[in-house]
Amino acid sequence: MDDFNKEEKIKDIMHRKEDHINICLDKPVQAKKVKTLFEQVHFINNSLPEIDFDDIDTSVKFLGHKFSAPFMVGAMTGGAELAKKINENIGIAVEELGLGMALGSQRAALYDKKIEDTYSISRKVAPTAFIGANIGGAQISAGFKIEDAKKLVDMIDADALYTHLNPTQELVQPEGEPKYNGVLNGIKNLVENMEVPIIPKEVGFGISGGVAKKLENVGVKAVEVAGMGGTSYSAVEYYRAKDFKINNKEDLGLMLWDWGIPTAASLLMIKNNVNIPVVSSGGLRNGMDIAKSIAMGASLTAMAWPVLRPASESSDAVKAFLETKIYELKSVMFLLGVKNIDELKKVKYIVEPKLSQWLM
Repeated sequence: MDDFNKEEKIKDIMHRKEDHINICLDKPVQAKKVKTLFEQVHFINNSLPEIDFDDIDTSVKFLGHKFSAPFMVGAMTGGAELAKKINENIGIAVEELGLGMALGSQRAALYDKKIEDTYSISRKVAPTAFIGANIGGAQISAGFKIEDAKKLVDMIDADALYTHLNPTQELVQPEGEPKYNGVLNGIKNLVENMEVPIIPKEVGFGISGGVAKKLENVGVKAVEVAGMGGTSYSAVEYYRAKDFKINNKEDLGLMLWDWGIPTAASLLMIKNNVNIPVVSSGGLRNGMDIAKSIAMGASLTAMAWPVLRPASESSDAVKAFLETKIYELKSVMFLLGVKNIDELKKVKYIVEPKLSQWLM
């Protein structure tokens, strides 16, 4: 790539990253009619919990890393000046609370080292927290090199490498690259040649049980659901297509706004098909969603969009938000009479037909 085209590519990616942040902050981008289906899952109240609230332990281990709660900040952003501030604020908060975070796609940093600090700032302020590097399926399809993958991991001393699977987003995105031939083999190549765990994740459209099984078969260490019911990246790209005046992509964004597998359904599908850890994400909004996810088989949970606004303000705002979610989780655990996460995993729950139908 010559210097002029490289410069233009960098500018395009940075503008896109800024667009994504601003649209998610300022526009309605949540699913319209589709819900996560966690509302179809019900716990049974325990009026004799026989435990003290202060004795509840929410700590958990995920891929050998200890978390103070089964909760992290999901992959969000990087590659723009505002993204640096966001990643710094999140990094400070998760380090203080003993949690973790995943970065947005680091593709931009492969083109320009000057952008690296929008990602590496997270490790600078969070020297011991779990941090995940990130690259997209379309880049893997295009022949993403192992040496580049190692650069992304080394850039932030990452504990894992996320590979985001976003064919729906690529279709609607004005600059999208809906090229997914060879992605599974590319992920297999990463598994065989990288020293950190590989974690494929969706971006809000959900992973099916069959896809999760294929990923398990090539050796990934975990998968992240990122199901439908929260932020729709068809919606995010719809607004960008509208600004670009690309009518067919604008129409496609509207059509696919609610496309995908609801998060609770995706989680159960995956747990019925694989034995590797599963991260529940996509539309989780409170401690009840976290508790239900764990009871349904998730090893960890993640939120992204709800953290964006506090992360654009300060690290204290992020910390306050995360502490609230942990307090909510502990409250649910208290009402179930469970002292730790292992006990929460064994709690019985009731599933309504609308969710059960997804498993037929």
